[in-house]
Amino acid sequence: MLNIALFGPPGAGKGTQSMLLIEKYNLTYISTGDILRAEIKAKSDLGMQAQAIIDKGGLAPDELIIQIIEKKILENADSNGFLFDGFPRTMVQAYILEALLLKLNATLNCMLCLDVPEDELIRRILERGKVSGRADDNEEVIQVRLKEYNTKTLQVIDFYKVRNQYIPIEGLGTIEEVFERLTESIDHTLTNVWLNIVLLGAPGAGKGTQGRLMAEKYNLYYISTGAKLRREVKGGTEIGKKAKAFLDKGELVPDEIIIQLIENEIKKHANERGFVFKGFPRTMLQAYILDGLLRRLNSSVSLALEVKVPTLELLKRLHARGLTEKARSYDTSIELIINRLEEYEQKTARVVEYYKKQGKYQAIDGVGSADEIYDTLSTTVEKAFRRAR
Repeated sequence: MLNIALFGPPGAGKGTQSMLLIEKYNLTYISTGDILRAEIKAKSDLGMQAQAIIDKGGLAPDELIIQIIEKKILENADSNGFLFDGFPRTMVQAYILEALLLKLNATLNCMLCLDVPEDELIRRILERGKVSGRADDNEEVIQVRLKEYNTKTLQVIDFYKVRNQYIPIEGLGTIEEVFERLTESIDHTLTNVWLNIVLLGAPGAGKGTQGRLMAEKYNLYYISTGAKLRREVKGGTEIGKKAKAFLDKGELVPDEIIIQLIENEIKKHANERGFVFKGFPRTMLQAYILDGLLRRLNSSVSLALEVKVPTLELLKRLHARGLTEKARSYDTSIELIINRLEEYEQKTARVVEYYKKQGKYQAIDGVGSADEIYDTLSTTVEKAFRRAR
C-alpha cells in the first residue's frame, strides 16, 4: 500500500498534482477541502458547521476533519493506497493519521511538500478566484490562510522530518516539470519499501529450502527460528538449555524464548531491505508481537505464505530425514512426528486466519520439485512486492 501526504500552502498546486498522482499510482484521493465543500453544498450539519470557518480563512476543527477522513479510509480499505491532499494540517491530525493507517496495518510512505514563493501563491489564488468564484479566494482571506499555514501547519513538517518522511519539492515550473519531480521522489521512496515474508508450513514442508532461495533472490535477511534454536542448543547457551527440553519432546518452544531470539535478530539487521521469517510466527501471540517489532522499524508483514503438503507425504519426508544426519530431535519416532504435526495444526490455524483477514495469506502447493515450488512462490511474492511498492 502506497500512502502519500501532499503538502504545501494554498495555491501551491496540490489539487492539480494530486489528480495526476492518483492516476499514475492508482490511489484513493482524500482532499479535506473538496469533501468539506461538498458537505457545504449539500447543506449537511457538518457543512453548516464548517461554512463560517472556511469563509473566514480558518481551518475546520479536527473533530470534523477526522470524522470525514476516517470514514473515507475505512470505506476504501482495499485501496492500493491513499493520497492525502492538504492533510494533516496540524500536529494533532498527524498523530491521528498514524492511528487511522494503523487500522489498515499501514503507514505513511512520505510527505511531499510543494515549495512556492508567497508572491506567486497570492497571484495564483487570485487568478483561481476569477475562474472558480470561490468565496475564500480573495486577498484578505488569502493572507489569513497563509498566516494560518505558517503558524500551525509548518509544525507538521518537523513531525515528518524527524521520521525521515519529509521531502521538499520545487513547486515552480510547468505542471509537467513539477509532476516529474514528484514522481521521481515517490519512485525513490518506493525502492526503500521493505518486503517482509512469513513462511508457514508444517515440519517437512520444505520451508527451509524455499526460504533461503527467496531471501537470496530478493536480497532479504533469512531468519529461521529452528536453525537459531539448534545453534543455541549446540552452543549450550541458557536459551539453548531451556529450548532443548521442548525440542526433545517434539513440542513447540514457548513464545518468550522464540520472541527473544527474533527480536535480537531484527535489531541486529535493522538495515536490511526486509526479512523472510521461516516458521515464525506459530501462535497468535507471536503474530501480534511480530507486528509490534516491525512497527518499530516503520514496517509490517507484506505476505504470509503457507506451503501445504498432505499429512502422509509429511510423515514419509520426516521419517526419511530421521535416517540422515539432518535429523531433528522430533524425527526419531513416528509418535514424535505425529505430535509435532498435530501441534502445528492446532496452534498455527489461528495465525493463518489472522493473515487471511488482512488479505495477506496465500497457500502454495508444496508437492513437486523444489524448482516447481520455488517458481510458484516467486510469482506470488512478485505480486506482493508490486502491491507493497
